[in-house]
Amino acid sequence: MKVKNYLLVFATVVVALALFSSCDDDFLERHYEGGTLDDDQIQETVEALPNRINSSISGMYSLLGKPDGFFDRGSSYRADDAGYPGIALSQDLNSGNMVNVVSGYDWFSAALEYSDRTPTYANPRIRYGLFYKIIYAANDVLSAIPADTDNKQLIYARGQAKAMRAFCYLSLAPYFQFKYVGNEDKPSVPIVEEGTDFRNNPRASLTDLYDYILTNLTDAISDLEGYVRPNKSAIDQNVAYGLRARAYLNMEAWSNAAADADKAMAGYTPYGISELTKPGFNQATDHNWIWALLLPTDVISAGNYATWPSQLGSFSGDAYVAYAGIYRSINVLLYNKINDTDVRKNWWLDENKTSPYLEGLTWEDPATNVVYEGQAIATASIADVKAPMDAYANVKFGQRSGIGSAYNDGDWCMMRAEEMILIKAEALAMGGNPSQGKQVLENFIKTDRDPSYTTSATSAEDLQNEVWLQRRIELWGEGFGMSDAMRLGRNIIRYHPNQPTNVPEDYRFNLSKDDPWLLLRFVQGETNNNVAVEQNEGGAQPSQGDGASLMDGVI
Repeated sequence: MKVKNYLLVFATVVVALALFSSCDDDFLERHYEGGTLDDDQIQETVEALPNRINSSISGMYSLLGKPDGFFDRGSSYRADDAGYPGIALSQDLNSGNMVNVVSGYDWFSAALEYSDRTPTYANPRIRYGLFYKIIYAANDVLSAIPADTDNKQLIYARGQAKAMRAFCYLSLAPYFQFKYVGNEDKPSVPIVEEGTDFRNNPRASLTDLYDYILTNLTDAISDLEGYVRPNKSAIDQNVAYGLRARAYLNMEAWSNAAADADKAMAGYTPYGISELTKPGFNQATDHNWIWALLLPTDVISAGNYATWPSQLGSFSGDAYVAYAGIYRSINVLLYNKINDTDVRKNWWLDENKTSPYLEGLTWEDPATNVVYEGQAIATASIADVKAPMDAYANVKFGQRSGIGSAYNDGDWCMMRAEEMILIKAEALAMGGNPSQGKQVLENFIKTDRDPSYTTSATSAEDLQNEVWLQRRIELWGEGFGMSDAMRLGRNIIRYHPNQPTNVPEDYRFNLSKDDPWLLLRFVQGETNNNVAVEQNEGGAQPSQGDGASLMDGVI
């Protein structure tokens, strides 16, 4: 480590040790008696920093997936406090892609009915506060790393912290302001850094926020050169490129988005048709996963409801979804757009409640020892465990411990090769190369999803719509449904009058792309404590039948 100013470096290290460990008082006392240190003591203190910072980096990642990670109430938890997977579920339920029945057991009903714009509700508090909790942790890490360090561990940690900070802002931006292009000067969310006056911190414009995101990611890409991560929970250079590709996509910086998507998926290949034969999406080691939350059984205890298998999957032996029959299902309007020859159509039950994904599976009733096999699983009723599944219920996701297990475990995919392929296809088409974008899209779908696939789209705009359709199918349940509609500036469509629908009457409405109610509200704690925050206002919670004449250009 270059040491230009011992006092400055030591002050930084002292701050770091104080931040990262509450049991270091004796360490500091031994090494800072009388307020002075000799060279050996400084070196010993400095050498302790990388390990402590790496520990804090791991803690920062764990916040993303940890049950009860936001409210942190010990043995008492909320079933919707499921970390980033819970936030992703909320975003998808806001969209027109996912539906479920009306139920008093549904912790996520606020997202379906759009009452989640109420600033005092827990759901929007989690969706806002978790990201700032991680931002504060990233800022603490960055403030502890000397600016002129040449320690590789510290440089890699700095890159991860900057990328994570950018990810958090990127996860907030689409929900607090409309699409980037045309709204660049409008307010988004506050930027928080060391020295920020938290009580008087106005919202940054979209331009300033995205400049900040890009700066952080560009720095991270540089810092992460040569970094070999211990597992896929850590951000490496591929992930940083992928995050920057998402940012450029939002900004409609097409050539940059395509280039970064290419770099992000280097070394990763999509699932093939032969691999998509049963419920899954729970193993970080899969060859297409670029970034993941690791959620093994030692993190997820039996019966923990604040998990994605409990709240999104259909196969838990101890969860609200199966118990109360609130199966997360695909909107039939979207389902009907999937070719019968597309392997992804098996990710949901059909109108007869069957799917090839159920073949070879068993679910045992622990009370009666009756074993349900194959297609019988869908219609089986197991007392206090499982209600019969709905038509169009998802069977895409299965927890790692197996069908009917009370362990709601399974890794969560944060980024995979397929997303990057679709970013590249859209960006090429919109960036002046429609034929090249079409080729990328057709090669992926024909090779890995539907051998009979073709698209008649030739113009940039038609190809963008086709990519959006494929994203809605491919990334269903993974948290992209609402952010895509917002970045594209599209209406939220759940139903069409006089067409078959599986959307319950309470949730049967459409919203215009410029309806102010689409914007999340700042939570009460933020507006109480930050006098400079301007609240999003306007619009009203939608009612049954609203927006009946609206279309989105795809379904």
